[in-house]
This record gives sequence, structure tokens and C-alpha cells, in this order.
Amino acid sequence: MAAKILVSDPLAEEGLELLRREAQVEVRTDLTSPQLVEAIGQYDAIVVRSGTKVTAEVIEAGQRLRVIGRAGVGVDNIDVEKATERGIMVVNAPTPTVVAVAEHTMALLLAMARHVPRADASLREGKWLKKQLVGTTVAGKVLGIVGLGRIGTAVAKRARAFDMEIIAYDPYLTREQIEERGATPVSFLEKLLKRSDFVTLHVTLTSETRGMIGAGELEMMKPTARLINCDRGAVVDEEALLKVLDEGRLAAAGLDCFYEEPAIDNPLCCHEKVVATPHIAASTVEAQRDVAQEIAWQVLIALRGNRPQHLVNPEVLSKV
Repeated sequence: MAAKILVSDPLAEEGLELLRREAQVEVRTDLTSPQLVEAIGQYDAIVVRSGTKVTAEVIEAGQRLRVIGRAGVGVDNIDVEKATERGIMVVNAPTPTVVAVAEHTMALLLAMARHVPRADASLREGKWLKKQLVGTTVAGKVLGIVGLGRIGTAVAKRARAFDMEIIAYDPYLTREQIEERGATPVSFLEKLLKRSDFVTLHVTLTSETRGMIGAGELEMMKPTARLINCDRGAVVDEEALLKVLDEGRLAAAGLDCFYEEPAIDNPLCCHEKVVATPHIAASTVEAQRDVAQEIAWQVLIALRGNRPQHLVNPEVLSKV
């Protein structure tokens, strides 16, 4: 009997086609949390993006559940600990979105440096603000990368092409590993924040990184510095960020993610010193196609009883 898979967030058709080759697939992207709890018991696997919250309650109700697939990198919307306790494999698709997010990071960096959004908006309003929109050259500036994983490394590669000086803080890498990835290592976050002209965040959201850029950290940055977050909104204290921008103690911020989304009522989104986008860093045609295919393969491999390449909780293998 074929496995039954629930897809509860939008997934590119290429991924759905792969899943349908070996399983019964139901796409239900309008489920509320209570409805998901009620429905999950009939499925062997669930595939989500960032919208669906796979809570402990959902996992407890998933009596047939064997695999939870995250079409993307971050799994902070999944109770991985509970899944592991229940012997459920959690898999993700970390590679296809790397280039897209790195490119978006550079897009926000350049847009801030050259006032691109304000320049575009003013022209549409019939204004010619040539003298008021003097930007800053990024060549020779220091880019501080917090988290030098796949995405951070891809950003470093692109920033070097703009002749930027790259420094990085990543407590999980050795100095040699950071240097091999094209950056100069710094031992403390404080040192990176004080030196950098641009700071970009690329860390996994955990209890340690939640709110890691708070009032104290923002105070360490130069008043001419700019902060970029294409990571997770909860990594930054938004109230503290708003305050330093209002008071002129930070030049600008480029934000693609927010503590609560959709963030249409967030004052940062309409702030004159913020370039804001609606969590679209990974949203390219190519990235969405590839991430759908990769997560489909990961889920199918797991359902076959084999070890997937991108298994988030390998300790679960001792339980299955």
C-alpha cells in the first residue's frame, strides 16, 4: 500500500510530481492548526515550508507519521525534539536556496548603499533628488558575516567580487576553516560588530541565537554601519533596531524577515532607513523548483527506510 503524504504549504509542481510517483499526495495549504491536528493521523509524511507549524500536538496526533520534510533550510517551525522522541525523521533541503539567498543579501546591501528604493520612489513621484541621494561605495568596506555556513560562504564569495574586506564570526568553525571559506576570522561577535561597515546574519535560529542582535550589540556598531537580515526575524531585537535607526545611531537596515509575518503593520517596513522585502530571499523560480525536488527525494528515501542525506535528527535512527 502506497504511503500517504500531506503537503501543507505551497510546493513547486516538479516536487509534487516526484512524490506522486511513489505515494498518494494530498495538497492542503489552507489548514488551520486545529484542522492539521485533526487530519494528520491519516498521513505517513508531511511536507512543509515555513508557514506550517509542526508542533508537539501535531506530532502526537500523527500516529502514522514517519517523516517530516521541510522544503528549505530552517526547521524552527518544527518540534524536532518531539519528532525525535517519537522516532520520526526530520529532513530538510538546505542546498537549493543558497545562491538565491546570497544574491538577495547582496541586493539589499547594494540597495542600502545606493538608496535604490528611495531613488526609484522619488522619481515615480516626479522628484529629482540627485543631491540628496549620495550613496556610499562598497569597495574597500568591511563586511562582517555572522555565520559562515553555506549561505554565509556564498555571500563572502560574491562580496569579494565587489572588493570588500570580509571578516566572519562563527564559533562552530576553526580559524583555518573560516580562512578556507574566504574570510578573516574574528574571535568575538563584539569585535566583528565594531569593525564592520555592513553586517549580515546567516545563523540557524536556536535558543542561543534568538535575539542575538539586541540593544547592546547594536550599540557596538558604527553609526555609519548597515545591518542585513535574510535569516530569521527573531535573531534581531526589532524594538532595539527601530530605536537606533530613529536616533541616527545606525545608518540603515536591509530586512527580508521579521519576528511576526506577514509584517505589514511592522513600523520597520515603512521606515525611511530600511529596505524591506516580504521574505523573498529564497523565492526564485530556480530555487523553488530545486528545493521542491530535493525535499521530495529526501522524503521518499526516508519512507523507503533508508537514511536521507539531509537528516536533521540523525539520533532518531536508533529509534526506528
